[in-house]
Amino acid sequence: MSTVKETVEVEVPVRTAYDQWTQFEEFPNFMEGVEEVRQIDDRHNHWVTKIGGVEREFDTEIIDQLPDDRIAWRTTSGDTKQKGLVRFERLDDTHTRVELVMDVETSGVAEKAADMTGMIDRRVKGDMRRFKEYIEHKGGETGAWRGRIKPGG
Repeated sequence: MSTVKETVEVEVPVRTAYDQWTQFEEFPNFMEGVEEVRQIDDRHNHWVTKIGGVEREFDTEIIDQLPDDRIAWRTTSGDTKQKGLVRFERLDDTHTRVELVMDVETSGVAEKAADMTGMIDRRVKGDMRRFKEYIEHKGGETGAWRGRIKPGG
């Protein structure tokens, strides 16, 4: 399992950055290779990705979510095995640090090669840079979900 970590500072308040991240169906707008994210309910999402010509479908479950602080998830089905955490840190009234940490278990030959050559790391860095551009360009979130999901609950 490989760990990928990336941090960006965005020029929006913490609430705006957090609220936008809760809009999972918007992820294809800034995440390379993400074709579709369909929100099933407050905890579950269905993903369709296409990376290096390989299409994958998998489901994720949010296991911990605290508004303006963090969202943690894990995969629950499909060939893709990952877990992750995104944290939001208020820097001041108009700036937020967003940190993403993901543990990814590669499954196919192409994914193992991508991991070994640093492609997964570069993709995550690019996704975070595009999130920064997306949220700063929009100037506000496209929606929000302010609910609390507790681990094990």
